[in-house]
Amino acid sequence: MKLADLIVEHPNLLFLLPRFGIALGFGDHNVAEVCRQYGISPACFLLICRVYSNDSFVPRHNDLNAVNMENLFSFLKTSHRYYLKTRIPHIERLLQEVVRSCHARYGDMLQRFFEDYKTEVIHHFDYEEKTVFPYIEQLIDNKHPNDFSIDEFKHNHSNVEDTLNDLMNIIIKYLPTDIDQENRIAISFAIIELSNDLNRHTLIENRVLIPYVELLENAWS
Repeated sequence: MKLADLIVEHPNLLFLLPRFGIALGFGDHNVAEVCRQYGISPACFLLICRVYSNDSFVPRHNDLNAVNMENLFSFLKTSHRYYLKTRIPHIERLLQEVVRSCHARYGDMLQRFFEDYKTEVIHHFDYEEKTVFPYIEQLIDNKHPNDFSIDEFKHNHSNVEDTLNDLMNIIIKYLPTDIDQENRIAISFAIIELSNDLNRHTLIENRVLIPYVELLENAWS
């Protein structure tokens, strides 16, 4: 299948291409050709695309065996940077517009709420990159640390989009009606987009990363 045709069929996959390092302008090349150009496993790329674009898709055992962990790690880490350096600052800029147009007590509340949210996201990603990912790398290197298991991550894997949805509810439901409506609508759409993206990010970890690591752990048992 041509990559362009895949994107036209599933436009939300445009968000994924930069996280794989794939630039637009790939002409009529098919998925395998573009993936080879960028050093990406086509099977791993398509698996992530399927999970991202289809909430009901659950990978099978054979799908997980096709996972290229180098590609998956790179994708997840790039996604973290994308959220922290692009999407969250965009919402923060929109929030400042809302804060400037409302009473100080509402503005202070919104800013505190958002700062708490940013701290939660940073801690979430930091835990993954400093604890979970190094553990997985050790498993791949045929080492099995006894002080951690993917089950701990699985049961403590919080959805960082939940707090974001709370922020949107405050903006939509509880701020006075005299606050600029266009700004409120703009930030609400930005929050919805980020929340949906984060939800799909969580799906990729829950349906690809965690089951794959469970296979690695079971090989040790």
